[in-house]
Amino acid sequence: MNHLKTATPLFFIALACFGLSPALRAVSPAPDGGYSGGNTAEGQSALSSLNVSTGTNNTAVGWLSLRSNVDGQLNTAVGAGTLSANVVGGNTAVGAGALFRNTTGPNNTAVGLVALFSSTTGSNNTATGTFALLNNTTANYNTANGALALRNNTTGSNNTASGSEALLSNTTGESNTATGTFTLVNNTTGHDNTATGYEALLSNTGDDNTATGAVALERNTTGNDNTAAGDAALLSNAGNDNTATGAFALVLNTTGHDNTATGIRALGNNTTGGNNTATGALALESNTTGSANTATGINALLLNTTGHDNTATGVLSLQSNTTGFDNTATGAGTLSSNTTGVNNTATGIQALGNNSIGGNNTATGAGALQSNIDGGSNTATGFQALQSNNTGISNTATGAGALQGNTGDYNTATGFAALESNTTGMQNTADGAGALASNTTAPFNTAVGVTALQSNTGGDNTAIGWGAGFSATTGDGNVYVGSTVFGLAGESNHTRIRNIGSTPIVGGTNVVVNGTGGIGEQVLGYASSSRRYKEDIQPMDQASETLFALKPVTFRAKKNMDPARVRYYGLIAEDVAEVDPDLVVYNPAGKPETLRFDSINAMLLNEFLKERGKVQQLEANAVRQQKQIEALGAGLQKVGAQLAAASPSHGGLKVSKFATGRIRRGGPAPQVVRNP
Repeated sequence: MNHLKTATPLFFIALACFGLSPALRAVSPAPDGGYSGGNTAEGQSALSSLNVSTGTNNTAVGWLSLRSNVDGQLNTAVGAGTLSANVVGGNTAVGAGALFRNTTGPNNTAVGLVALFSSTTGSNNTATGTFALLNNTTANYNTANGALALRNNTTGSNNTASGSEALLSNTTGESNTATGTFTLVNNTTGHDNTATGYEALLSNTGDDNTATGAVALERNTTGNDNTAAGDAALLSNAGNDNTATGAFALVLNTTGHDNTATGIRALGNNTTGGNNTATGALALESNTTGSANTATGINALLLNTTGHDNTATGVLSLQSNTTGFDNTATGAGTLSSNTTGVNNTATGIQALGNNSIGGNNTATGAGALQSNIDGGSNTATGFQALQSNNTGISNTATGAGALQGNTGDYNTATGFAALESNTTGMQNTADGAGALASNTTAPFNTAVGVTALQSNTGGDNTAIGWGAGFSATTGDGNVYVGSTVFGLAGESNHTRIRNIGSTPIVGGTNVVVNGTGGIGEQVLGYASSSRRYKEDIQPMDQASETLFALKPVTFRAKKNMDPARVRYYGLIAEDVAEVDPDLVVYNPAGKPETLRFDSINAMLLNEFLKERGKVQQLEANAVRQQKQIEALGAGLQKVGAQLAAASPSHGGLKVSKFATGRIRRGGPAPQVVRNP
């Protein structure tokens, strides 16, 4: 109303000046009523300057209306002073003083007290409402609907204002659209702005802003390229390139730029933070200076203040995050308790839901890493994977329920329920559904294969293959290789490999691993000979004589086993079984398969030792006999000497110098010699 009180007296002073002017009373005859050329004049000095031969189809109703019009056509002026100075055509003025100063501006429409009052040469303007476009002079293509709409516009063109005092202060700003009371009311030179709603863009002087909603962008001054839709959206903004959709969205933003907020109070407390995107009620509501955040969902990143480069998608996702950065949460409640944790990625309902300060975690799947608090560098993929982990670090779980109960470190589980019961066990690796499923606290286990080491609670075990080590329970240091190599409960430091000792190999250069177990027992070990592992130890004695009943043969392997058809030397297991079954190894079907060559070797050794004993005895006898012979020879020599000495001249016995006991031929008959 203050604007009306100021401007209205000026209008009546202007009318009084025109009324007292002698020129105003000089037209004779003064037109009154209808006359030629389709003109209508009603009121003092209405159409008083008209040239009826050229000015046609004009209507002037009111004192001084269309007073100066000579040749103008198709004008309509209703009200005192309307189109008083007009000389061109196509104008419509309804209301006292409407288009009062218009001279050569065509195609204007003014409805309301002193609407378009100051316009002189401006064209194609439309003003509806008291004082609408009051000060417009030469500007074109403006539309003002409402009291004081575009009141101060002078040369700004292509503006549209609908609402009381809409674009009130605009002077030279162009291409603005204001719809609503006080919209863009303080805009002066800003251009290409759109404001819809009570006091939308109220304080704006910037460019290319769009505000829809009561007090949207109300305090924006120099900020450009902003879009606000919703009550109080971007209310305090002075920044650029922001988009706010929803009541109180970005309501406190000042110089923050390139933000997008969609939803009630989305980015509500943001002041200087930039490059944020918030979609959903209260999304990023507490953010102040944090930048490059993306929040989609109700309460997403609700408490974030200075944290940056976070992405939250889903209701309550990253709800409690304050200063944490580089986090990504997708799914309702994901990372909802995170406060200062960094570099976390959560996808799935409640994934990393309780994480607060843990960093470098990745969780994909509903409930994955749900209980994690400060554990770091964990990766969980699958429903409830690593669900109970709270402080464990550097774990990797892939598969529903994998490492579900884990609190330990450096574990890797791949497959449904793999390592699902593990708590504090560390540095375990499980690959396969149910692998190491019962392990709780034991470390250093590796299980590859479905249900591998499923029942195990011991440590430092390795199992590869479906069900490998399935029956192993509390043992440590076992190795199981091969499908269905189940192992035994409680055993430790055993190595079992499928088909070890189960594949027949005949001769050749093949490598044969000879274990201590029977055929098909899958045990890989070494042949021990320690007394510690033996009992009922007895001398072999005559048991080895069984060997003398064995029948060595020559043979060739069947062609499919030895294409070279080499001749071999050996024994036939079936033949040996008939002699001594203890020397034969039988397969699980009870058929002879191979021989206990170590036993045969021992028996050969026993027989060798027995024969060696005999040889040694014979050698001892031979030595003793040789000594006896030598003694006899010496005695004979002595006797011979005595005989020779006793009767050398009588042709007695001649004893050979060789103590051989032989008598020389040709000598006398032997005689008995008696020694004295």
